[in-house]
Amino acid sequence: MRQHGSWQGDGIYFGADYNPEQWPEQVWADDVALMRRAGVNLVSVGIFSWALLEPSPGRYEFGWLDRALDVLHAGGIRVDLATATASPPPWLAHRHPETLPRTVDGTVLWPGGRQGYCPSSPIFRQHSLALVETVADRYAEHPAVVMWHVSNELGCHNVHCYCDVSAEAFRDWLRERYGDLDRLNDAWGTTFWSQRYHDWAEINPPRAAPTFANPTQQLDFLRFSSDAQRAQLRAEREVLKRRVGQPVTTNFMIGMGIKHMDYHSWAADVDLVANDHYLTVTDPNAHLGLAFAADHTRGVAGGDPWLLMEHSTSAVNWQPRNVAKTPGQLRRNSLTHVARGADGVLFFQWRASRAGAEKFHSALVPHAGPDTKVFDEVCRLGADLTALAEVRGSRVDADVAILFDWEAWWGVELDSHPSVDVTYADRMRALYDALWRAGVTADVVHPSTDLSGYRLVLVPTLYLVRDADAEALGRYVAGGGTALVTYFSGIVDEHDHIRLGGYPGAFRDLLGVRTEEFFPLLAGERVALDDGSTADVWTEWLHPAGAEVVASYEDGPLPGVPALTRHRVGDGTAWYLATRLDEAATDALVGRLLTEAGVRPPAAAPPGVEVVRRRADDRSWLFVVNHTDAEATLDVTGTDLLTGQPCGGTLRVPAGEVAVVRDEPAVSGAVPAGEPSPAAAA
Repeated sequence: MRQHGSWQGDGIYFGADYNPEQWPEQVWADDVALMRRAGVNLVSVGIFSWALLEPSPGRYEFGWLDRALDVLHAGGIRVDLATATASPPPWLAHRHPETLPRTVDGTVLWPGGRQGYCPSSPIFRQHSLALVETVADRYAEHPAVVMWHVSNELGCHNVHCYCDVSAEAFRDWLRERYGDLDRLNDAWGTTFWSQRYHDWAEINPPRAAPTFANPTQQLDFLRFSSDAQRAQLRAEREVLKRRVGQPVTTNFMIGMGIKHMDYHSWAADVDLVANDHYLTVTDPNAHLGLAFAADHTRGVAGGDPWLLMEHSTSAVNWQPRNVAKTPGQLRRNSLTHVARGADGVLFFQWRASRAGAEKFHSALVPHAGPDTKVFDEVCRLGADLTALAEVRGSRVDADVAILFDWEAWWGVELDSHPSVDVTYADRMRALYDALWRAGVTADVVHPSTDLSGYRLVLVPTLYLVRDADAEALGRYVAGGGTALVTYFSGIVDEHDHIRLGGYPGAFRDLLGVRTEEFFPLLAGERVALDDGSTADVWTEWLHPAGAEVVASYEDGPLPGVPALTRHRVGDGTAWYLATRLDEAATDALVGRLLTEAGVRPPAAAPPGVEVVRRRADDRSWLFVVNHTDAEATLDVTGTDLLTGQPCGGTLRVPAGEVAVVRDEPAVSGAVPAGEPSPAAAA
């Protein structure tokens, strides 16, 4: 982490959001006793307490928080103290209704939920920073406080506001970005549909319109909206940095469900990267999505360890059907995050609420109390994390990188495109899941990341790409790397302007191909390839221009046209996949790429068994998570930290269980026998 050494205490953090204000004070001592029993050592406090801390403008009441922090400190529980700005109190909207956000069609979003504010509102900013100053001054030296928590899930519910305040802020953002109207008109292509602007006042957010809004206007508004949320983070952080010495963080929401914050640009504004992750329990492959989110969070953190700020012990309250986690799932989920770089495991929340919108959300202490399956599993996890203390600060081995860019995600899913079936998550997850099934760990990183330490780079649906990033990929390949680029990549520049001369635009020369026309398929339509695989969604009229044809279409609209190519460039190889392969064919292609690039898993494991390695200077740890209903056997030597038992060449992991094996002996700088060299951290 960026300031890993500033964390207080040893070992891995374990805990939850704690809301003492929801409970009578006589419960607090019981809470601390149960925390100690479970092994909890860190709680987040005060996240949604603005209305209690400041019941009216400028009048503060801190007595309850003073007492709560003192009780926690006396019990040895550290605190991640929130700035409490996540949800404004009712009095703010009552006195200043102009702070309320508006939707794309002008609907006002009224108080009664949370995050009921326009992120560009100067009035909200003024009141929120006054609160931050007051809280920071009061608790900067409190011995319980080891870190500060800015707001909470910034942008989760109010990322886009279309009110007049936001419109003026958008114009200011555009002036700073473009400087003058001529540059903006050129970037937005306003000669189309008579959209040319002659005065800044004529520009609005892309509000509800008779038909498709200008695509670059939409893209810039998405950039502006992410920056507006980031501005709140930065403003609060600056107030804190003038007053406190502890590290500052906030909880990101990295995964494929929340798409509108560009966390790559936010990472520099926190001292340690923290993430919230909630899975869809009804998804049989939810653990793959969890792994992807963890690997992406690590990528945002620059390869450093990070903090899991929130996940759930069991059911959540906001899905259509809130299914409870099965026995052992809490442990597997949590230790998978640790395997993939988390140095802390926290939940929402400590004690399940009696009232409010999240009263049916699971917690460490359920409504039924501590004599429950959930609390028993919480205590077991606490013991596990204590046993894993030595892992803290180590990094994750990864020889493969997957390129991810939020702006490319925004761009590829704009309207009026060739096919609604082309989505950003689709090939991103298809390739990641194939790596997971092969037992290979990947770093999910921004296209501007230094790629030189990776053996293989995957580039799924990178529709929007900057020249510098496309050129960097070319240098990586020419220097000996192996890369795969999938369809609908390299199509536009950062202004969403088509790269002329044939697709895939920015990557055309690197891949040695030229596509003259897209031939998207109808819903349910499939094509066969001459290597025996099948595909759907997408085909294109592709011409080799130096590339070797690996597979072609056998039928469909383009029989005989190449669908998969391979191009030697310098000392490396660039592959292009011009269609959407089925799962088996995707697995086969990824397997071929791994072999060609010399990438192997850290240990051979049966299907459904997850293996990840973390490494420090002179030691490494193999995490083995058995997601199957049968015992798994692996050829591993070392000591299982969770049981304390040695495994002299054979590791047996029961169904649904987890093992963490410290390699023995470990030689500084060496790689265990049979493994490829670790990649340099991105």
